[in-house]
Amino acid sequence: MSRLQQMRQHMRDENLNAYVVMRPENGRYLSGFSGGETTLYITLENAVLLTDFRYIEQAKAQAPAFEIIDAGHDHFAKLGEIGRGVHKVGFEGDYITYVDFGKLKNAFSQAELFSLPNLVSNLRSVKDDSEIGLIRQAVKIADNAFKEVLMTIEIGQSEEEIGLNLEYSMRRAGASGGSFDFIVASGLRSAMPHGTASPKRIQAGEFLTMDFGAIYQGYCSDITRTVFIGDPEDKHRDIYATVLRAQMAGIQAVAPGRSGKEVDAVARSIIEEAGYGDYFGHGLGHSVGLAIHEGPNLNKREERLLQPGMVVTVEPGIYIPDWGGVRIEDIVLVTESGCEVLTQAPKELIIL
Repeated sequence: MSRLQQMRQHMRDENLNAYVVMRPENGRYLSGFSGGETTLYITLENAVLLTDFRYIEQAKAQAPAFEIIDAGHDHFAKLGEIGRGVHKVGFEGDYITYVDFGKLKNAFSQAELFSLPNLVSNLRSVKDDSEIGLIRQAVKIADNAFKEVLMTIEIGQSEEEIGLNLEYSMRRAGASGGSFDFIVASGLRSAMPHGTASPKRIQAGEFLTMDFGAIYQGYCSDITRTVFIGDPEDKHRDIYATVLRAQMAGIQAVAPGRSGKEVDAVARSIIEEAGYGDYFGHGLGHSVGLAIHEGPNLNKREERLLQPGMVVTVEPGIYIPDWGGVRIEDIVLVTESGCEVLTQAPKELIIL
């Protein structure tokens, strides 16, 4: 069954006549079109892609299952024209702005509107073989970048320079760019879970955390490795070993039929038992695909069950203010019997 057919089955289940897609990754998933300025209008019989003059030829080549319409810069007016007669229309309530919701309501003035943001994201949560292949390549590119850049890190180098070197390595290997703003945080800044690269220069006696990923043909990878500069003390080794134990246990817990909440608890309990529970304040992981953060998640609240074909990160951390922090992250594919770790970069404590 094609993605469009699956989408229509979900629409029937929700008793919808039509669905409007404006989130770029959802549009790309359903149509194959990777350009900008896109709205999809899907009914049980028709599939229409609205764009503007700049993307018409690209859309024709990439989205053969869709009727391509040049809607200029007012997609809502065109939706009003082609959507006459529909009664129940779904839309992405978690993405559309308040202003655009008013325009959508005006376009479908005779219809009921239903916010159903998960209609497409639920389809995207389970990856097919082609998607998994692209994610594998994105992971391989990030793995190789870590290996290359590791050889160039030295005292006095700035975090920003390390981030640039990571991106340059990945782009050289075929990535279209980074999958998010890279986190490169050293010393006291390594206690910041989202400490994006700064002008700070690397010094001896500190952790260096690098969280980065590649985009390959639209699909993302996400990896975190923490290394030590100089001679680590016992506390450095202990905290690193604790995070690594938690990460490995979390990976072993990933399996179909388990909830994100259950997997999170396995890794979190190890950090809590070691006395560092107050210093692990984020979820264990998230799904990855066309977007760097997708569902389901691995956290304290996630009730959804893992299924074969889902791709998730496992990334516990310990972050101690005014001291430093450690995070280790791999991408993991849920399989029929458990999981497969896609990330291959070494995880033992690397001392530079």
